[in-house]
Amino acid sequence: MFATIIGFVVFFIVALIGWAIAELKGKTCNYTNNEQEDAVEQAAAEQLHKNGFTEMTIRDVVKNISTKGFSAI
Repeated sequence: MFATIIGFVVFFIVALIGWAIAELKGKTCNYTNNEQEDAVEQAAAEQLHKNGFTEMTIRDVVKNISTKGFSAI
């Protein structure tokens, strides 16, 4: 019984340490795009808009998807 409690406490402590490492890693390792990446992203966005791409609103999505199912006939 005593070994089970110790095992649970050790597991809990290891889990807290892993969680803390994961949280700190996300806060310390930041990624920023360089100028080349920004230029490529901007060119891709311009190409999409030039070809007629428009971002859909939620109303457009509901109109285009099947929300009532399919007819079997």
